[in-house]
Amino acid sequence: MSINDIIPLDALFGDDNLGNKKKKKKVDFIALSSPLMRIPRMDILVARDLIDIGCKELYEIQGRSAESLFEEIKKIRPNTPLYRLAYLRMAIYFSENEDADPNMLHPNLWEE
Repeated sequence: MSINDIIPLDALFGDDNLGNKKKKKKVDFIALSSPLMRIPRMDILVARDLIDIGCKELYEIQGRSAESLFEEIKKIRPNTPLYRLAYLRMAIYFSENEDADPNMLHPNLWEE
């Protein structure tokens, strides 16, 4: 009995059948560690979008309209999906309310 019979080598080394190493997913550590991720249920892709347009802190989105932020994001990435607008609305609500209602911190509530 060999070790291959007990534990497949691809489970140990991450190889596929061709001997190639599997690619690791890229993790956006900057977006993950940003203050924007303090917002409950915040999508990391929306946080990345906000960072890319220059909004790195919560106070930078206070008083802004979600539609204007979305338009700035669309200038950088024209194929940005519309669902992100709800996350932007939720983020603005969270940034403007010190004691935000936990029931309002779900993106489905902010869809039109």
